[in-house]
Amino acid sequence: MLLKVLRMTSRMILRILADVEIEGLEHVPRTGGCVAVSNHIGRLDAVLALILPERDDIIMMIAEKYQAYAFWRFWARRFDAIWLNRFEADFHALREVVKRLKRGGILAIAPEGTRSQSGTLLEGRPGAAFLAAKAQVPVLPMAIMGSEDSLVKARLKRLRRLKIKIIVGEPFMLPPIDRRNKDAYFQAQTDEIMCRIAALLPPSYHGVYREHPRLQALTGRRPQGWPQQGLAGS
Repeated sequence: MLLKVLRMTSRMILRILADVEIEGLEHVPRTGGCVAVSNHIGRLDAVLALILPERDDIIMMIAEKYQAYAFWRFWARRFDAIWLNRFEADFHALREVVKRLKRGGILAIAPEGTRSQSGTLLEGRPGAAFLAAKAQVPVLPMAIMGSEDSLVKARLKRLRRLKIKIIVGEPFMLPPIDRRNKDAYFQAQTDEIMCRIAALLPPSYHGVYREHPRLQALTGRRPQGWPQQGLAGS
């Protein structure tokens, strides 16, 4: 009930502040475990991730730095959120997330691990690939445009509504973990996830993945001579 109230309130406020266009909403699974991944360009992204799925089984993770604030501790308890230490291998938190994913929850996570100050894609970290592969649930790629912190401040300062666009891609499964070569496996699947996100974004957002062969293949611009081994199928 609390989640529904918070979601409804957030949507009302966002409707005043922004014109939000969502494309591909039908790709969001109505039930079952899922890891939703997106680029991370602003603080508003967390609100967008909260209101997008019409589901009550959202798995929430909160960075450990917010434990110092009573406000965040209150909401963490209310939503049974999982505290995550971003600077260490937080196996306790990861095991809990995998358990909830296997029970059918949906998790929204930014594989980059931090906001991009430039608005373009940073190198992804293996956390999202690890969780999806361990729980054996689909990955749902999403692209967010127009919620950059600098843009939000500039437009609101001029009393102009934001123009935010979200594109939801088709969910896909990662192949089984290659236990003989885990490092290479997670690097390849992290690249796959990030390139799936990049394929939904305009070229100006592609960042470090701009010339990646997998992105070239997904967007139909496969360069000659680039190997494609080790990546999940398109």
